[in-house]
Amino acid sequence: MGKQDGQRTGEAAAVTPRSKDYAQWYLDVIRQGSLAEHSPVRGCMVIRPHGYAIWEKMQRELDDRFKATGHENAYFPLFIPLSFLTKEEKHASGFAKECAVITHHRLKSVDGEVVPDPESKLDEPLVVRPTSETIIWAQYKSWIQSYRDLPLLINQWANVVRWEMRTRLFLRTAEFLWQEGHTAHATEKEALEEVWRMLDVYADFAENVMAVPVIKGRKTEGERFAGAIETLSIEGMMQDGKALQMGTSHYLGQNFSKGADVKFQNKDGQLEYVYATSWGVSTRLIGALIMTHSDDAGLVLPPRLAPVQAVIVPIYKSDEERAKTVEEAKKVFAELKAKGVAVKLDDRDGIMPGAKYYEWEGKGVPLRIEIGPKDLEKGSLCIARRFVAEIEGETPEAQRKRRKAFLPRAEAIASIVPTLDAMQKELFERALKLRAARTRVIDTLDEYEKFFKGEGGGFAWVHWAGDSKDEDEMARRYETSIRNIPFEDQIPPEARGGGKCVLTGKPSKQRVLMSKSY
Repeated sequence: MGKQDGQRTGEAAAVTPRSKDYAQWYLDVIRQGSLAEHSPVRGCMVIRPHGYAIWEKMQRELDDRFKATGHENAYFPLFIPLSFLTKEEKHASGFAKECAVITHHRLKSVDGEVVPDPESKLDEPLVVRPTSETIIWAQYKSWIQSYRDLPLLINQWANVVRWEMRTRLFLRTAEFLWQEGHTAHATEKEALEEVWRMLDVYADFAENVMAVPVIKGRKTEGERFAGAIETLSIEGMMQDGKALQMGTSHYLGQNFSKGADVKFQNKDGQLEYVYATSWGVSTRLIGALIMTHSDDAGLVLPPRLAPVQAVIVPIYKSDEERAKTVEEAKKVFAELKAKGVAVKLDDRDGIMPGAKYYEWEGKGVPLRIEIGPKDLEKGSLCIARRFVAEIEGETPEAQRKRRKAFLPRAEAIASIVPTLDAMQKELFERALKLRAARTRVIDTLDEYEKFFKGEGGGFAWVHWAGDSKDEDEMARRYETSIRNIPFEDQIPPEARGGGKCVLTGKPSKQRVLMSKSY
């Protein structure tokens, strides 16, 4: 049997510092955390078990919220007839450049080369779904006849394909995982209530589970979902100051029900078109987790989404010490599991403790429990936190010391759940503090240029009265966009009230949120 040394200090993390190369840092965190990797198919990714476990926890949290608001899960085809996509003009034009199209259903070998069989050409091409409104509404036509069939509240967990030219793991890939809600209502009022309700569900999930503060608001006309009358979004700030759209909820009016000819008989016996919504989030939320919380040592996960919340590492030099520390580790494991903690016992032999620390820190595990011979003698446990809240003026060495605590056994066991709860709260507060530090109320174009070109940028509250061409001008000059038009309660007091558009000088009723974005 192999033996371990008693070292407690892990290896230095092989992650590029954020300040040196933020894009490479992001990829390094994904690699070190065993979250995902590029596949042989250009633009697609393989989500590794640890990354998929995070997505599964997201699914469970969101699915519970969907079902609590009356929604049911269903599944619809991956393939959509091309004619379906063209029934809603704006929808078709919005996705035209991203669609993968199937024209044949069989291959054949010709002179040693595999090619599409000309005899297998489809009568109508099929689109690999970029989103499912059209195929779902074609089905709803047979499901909805009367007001008694409404509301129809359906969600789908699925994969979609959007043929992106520039891809980045989790944030933008040719194929990605998501959920898409598609609901049908008898009145516009009910549909709009659904749109707002689901945006609030997303915001609650982002802030209370992901620990990412978000700003809720409306998209401008040019940023709306293709075919939507209104699009609402939640926007989070990443550590480099850029915005990430983390979820959207769309009011579709009667556009898709007209395209699919979905009518219902109302209470007065009259036929009218159904009112629709759609809403969704995707695996880009994992990218949001990485860029909001992680550090130069690797991945940091909020406890509520960590597949492993605490890992127990026995430390030993001899077979006798191994037997004793592993026995104690198994007891601690059972006690924590009984408390509902997602705990793992790492009793692999032949691997140095430092290598284990390095691995689990790289995977973002919030707590590590070390049990060595001296801990057994003293009746104590060593509790190491993946991160601690920063204290202004504190040295890195002092912070490292605060990350570890040697506690009496009973006290240590009792501290685990409260510590996880505290870490969840601290991560949210840390992200909120970063957002506040990189947010400005801006009234002139000179201030705007200084903020984005000289100070690194972030979120800017600016008055706006421009049109889509003016938005394009701001994008060209500063690489920024209007992330959303925030709801009144989302705007800080100092940014409220009327003013003049930062670009055109025209009167403006309220400020919008502008930023560089992913």
